[in-house]
Amino acid sequence: MFNRRWILAFGLALVGIFIEANPSAAGVLDASWTAPTTNTDGSQLTDLAAYRVYFGASATPCPTGSFVTVPTPSATPPAGQTVGTRLTGLANNTVYNISVAAVDTSGNPSACSGVASATAMPDITATPTTTVAFGNVNVGSFADQSFTVQSNRAGVMGTASVAPPFTIVSGSPFNLSTAGATQTVTVRFTPTNLTTQSVNVSFTADGDSVSRLVTGTGVRVGSTLMVTKSGAGTGTVTSSSTGINCGTACAASYATGAQVTLTATPAAGSTFTGWSGSGCTGTGTCVVTMTADTTVTAGFVVQSFPLTVNTSGTGTGTVTSAPTGINCGSTCSTSLSVNIGVTLSATAATGSIFTGWSGACTGTGSCVVTMSAAKTVTANFTVPTFVLTVNKVGGGGGTVTSTPAGINCGGTCSFSFNNTTMVTLTATPAAGSAFTSWTGACTGSDGCTVTMSAARTVTAMFSVSTVTLTDAPLVPQTTIKIAHVGELRAAIAKARARNGVAAFTWGDTLTAKTTAIKAAHIAEMRTAINQIYKKLGRRLPTYTDPTLVPGRTVVKSAHIQELRNAVSALP
Repeated sequence: MFNRRWILAFGLALVGIFIEANPSAAGVLDASWTAPTTNTDGSQLTDLAAYRVYFGASATPCPTGSFVTVPTPSATPPAGQTVGTRLTGLANNTVYNISVAAVDTSGNPSACSGVASATAMPDITATPTTTVAFGNVNVGSFADQSFTVQSNRAGVMGTASVAPPFTIVSGSPFNLSTAGATQTVTVRFTPTNLTTQSVNVSFTADGDSVSRLVTGTGVRVGSTLMVTKSGAGTGTVTSSSTGINCGTACAASYATGAQVTLTATPAAGSTFTGWSGSGCTGTGTCVVTMTADTTVTAGFVVQSFPLTVNTSGTGTGTVTSAPTGINCGSTCSTSLSVNIGVTLSATAATGSIFTGWSGACTGTGSCVVTMSAAKTVTANFTVPTFVLTVNKVGGGGGTVTSTPAGINCGGTCSFSFNNTTMVTLTATPAAGSAFTSWTGACTGSDGCTVTMSAARTVTAMFSVSTVTLTDAPLVPQTTIKIAHVGELRAAIAKARARNGVAAFTWGDTLTAKTTAIKAAHIAEMRTAINQIYKKLGRRLPTYTDPTLVPGRTVVKSAHIQELRNAVSALP
């Protein structure tokens, strides 16, 4: 609420729009002022709500004259803030006096500012200013006339409108950014009957308008031939007799009985697909005998060509296109508009590499194809291979085999595997030897699995076994003796001692010729060996009959030989 009157440092300015006077147009005034910043006691202004802009013929329009309310941009205006408004619908060529008062948030007005004066004039002019006559126009045809709209200030936006049978063809809406800018507005007269029509064309901007009278008369001269065009393509239709050049002139009148031959010519990149209407078909010329008003349609489509993508080679991958259409994979062909540029990109699948294009493209970068004809492109993908080499060292002997197959070293100690293949190597010591460890692409003494993303080398070390066993090797026909069990117990005890594993306590004392070999003997030797493997971090051996049932499982030579192999493989 105002406890003090405001200091009104209003710098009020009025801009009159000075143009040629026109009685049918309303006037416009632009007013602007500098916002107040303090109260009369010098304190900061903080509760400004709005301004009242008073206007009229009175020398002192404020505070009793007509006014418009203008919201303030800020309750506490910064220094130098300019506020403005536009007064429209004023009497043209009339001098107006303007004064401004400020209003606080409680609705209390300030004292009035000083008075400024200007003459209200319209935003735009439209030429010609006289009546525009279209003359006689055949019914079913049309004629065009143009007006020029000119702005009298910057930033004028407006529209043009007219009643049937006249229409606005182009130039509306208009946006005239600078004073003096122009816009051509085209008006079309399309008579539907044999009468004279007179209407006003209205040019409206900022609520004010300028009107111009247009007239035209519909007439009939023979029959009218109208040509229309359909489809996404482009082209022209011309007539053997002067009149049709569509293009621009798509209707003409001809004497009854006249024969008119129409010819369609597609534009570059388009194809003429044929005629319809008035009995015309096909893609040749269209001959029309004029007995009544007639319409013929010429169809044009955008020319297109097929793009086909193939993939080749031992590898796999996808090819995509920009713009979309190819995703090969699944969609390996598409039809594209003439002369469009298509960029193909190849992406190799995991484990494959893209080796290049062939056909309409070469090289290994992106493939850019311009569709001037049918094109075929092949993307080549290959699975790369890498060599795995196995070496054997040490005083012992043995074989190394692979899963998947390829290495059997032994005889085949190198093999090429596909990229990313995971190859598991297994070392098997010969009789009297022990597998010690892996070096190279694998380490330790457990299993060896190599991922073939590059050439790899693995070395298997075999040492001479310190274990001496009778009846080696055991075969299914070998009779199992208590001595075989005793030798194994002794070999296991030595292996445990060598590898820092405490001595194992056996379940009984073996006596030649009196101790019967039982499943329990096999089970406890398996346990004693497994403890060594666990201590070394090795994968446990696999055994025939993993579950031994006392009194039911019959001890076989395979059980003994498996234990011999397991203890012989220990360091």
